[in-house]
Amino acid sequence: MHIILLSGGSGKRLWPLSNDVRSKQFIKLFKDENGKYESMVQRVYRQIHDVNSEMDVTIATSKTQVSAIRNQLGNKVSICLEPCRRDTFPAITLAAAYLKDVQGLHDEDCVAVCPVDPYVDNTYYETVQKLEKIVNEGQSNLVLMGIEPTVPSEKYGYIIPTNKSEISSVSKFTEKPDTETAKKYIEQGALWNAGVFAFKLGYLLNKAHELIDFVDYPDLFKKYDTLTKISFDYAVVEKEQNIQVLRYAGEWKDVGTWNMMSEVMADKTKGDVILDDTCIDTNVVNELNIPILCMGCEDMVVAASEDGILVSTKERSGYMKPYVEKIDNPSMYAEKSWGTFTVIDNEKNSKTIKIEMKPNTEMSYHSHSVRSEIWNIISGTGKVCINGEYKVVKAGDVIQIPVNTRHSIKAYEKMEIIEIQLGEAIKVDDKSKYTNK
Repeated sequence: MHIILLSGGSGKRLWPLSNDVRSKQFIKLFKDENGKYESMVQRVYRQIHDVNSEMDVTIATSKTQVSAIRNQLGNKVSICLEPCRRDTFPAITLAAAYLKDVQGLHDEDCVAVCPVDPYVDNTYYETVQKLEKIVNEGQSNLVLMGIEPTVPSEKYGYIIPTNKSEISSVSKFTEKPDTETAKKYIEQGALWNAGVFAFKLGYLLNKAHELIDFVDYPDLFKKYDTLTKISFDYAVVEKEQNIQVLRYAGEWKDVGTWNMMSEVMADKTKGDVILDDTCIDTNVVNELNIPILCMGCEDMVVAASEDGILVSTKERSGYMKPYVEKIDNPSMYAEKSWGTFTVIDNEKNSKTIKIEMKPNTEMSYHSHSVRSEIWNIISGTGKVCINGEYKVVKAGDVIQIPVNTRHSIKAYEKMEIIEIQLGEAIKVDDKSKYTNK
């Protein structure tokens, strides 16, 4: 079985740690078995391979997330790149076409689609593995995984099985009903839709060709921005008559808000944080280089980063999205395949950035048409390429990079660099990449 991990979304609900380029699945608030901090995507990827080390995984994601995925999972992870966001049905279709035309899978191969952001234990992925056997038995076109509901929530789709067996046919599937309707469904034995779908590759591609006019993966990729935005639930699941569901009764939490994240994050506090003895059930995450002192806080979450500071009761933190959308500041932190950058100062005609590069990594060879740069090497050694000429650099060196100068740097060891950008129009998209030096 091949797993497609859906990694999408722009980070609003875990602001200020998440932003448009650093979605919630990249924030490191969990810990692995060695006590090292890890993110949702690292945790999920690790759990899948703990259950089955031979499992093939492809991550379907947008362009803005590729660097973070490479940073956290390495350069060997399989990625299906979405040219733009078009919701889950186009994303799954593109990934399915990628699996067939690029990876060489066959129509009879089993594929399972999973979200990248649930908090679960390994039994979840053991259950996902069981889907392959059900799919191959051929009694249904589509197999879902259902979660036993705890409340009549409007956030989830509802699967109504025909009986209470572990594996059951589905009599009805409804996407996100209102609360009163959800109550009635639960009385009928409904399950929450876990966002896990399993099918034979050929089934999905046939469905896709019925709804989208495309030839193959390259053709679909080319016209991707013209596709209608629609979820997989609406486009496929609600219309499919032949569905089975596999019950999952293990641990499962949707950690889409600070309130839910506070229940599962590894430590109550992270970073330079002091809580006095009167604080009760309060979580604090501090990414700034200044201390945070909390006194008398009860049922609260405090989160601080270069993007901003959140102070909220846990209950109200779930309603922050419309307020965060009013904040128009650029992202101040991002992970790249070679390391991270943090904006230290942002003025009209200048920007100062702290760059941290991992050992044996290299920036792309690129140039800027409207800004110059100055690199101040703070620590580590590496090799700079300026217009095809190479120079070894070390702590204390200063590199001048005029406008339209092709440049890159390779780190021999961990490097810290202060980059100063100068220009009348400093823009993120002012970048031209080159393959040859």
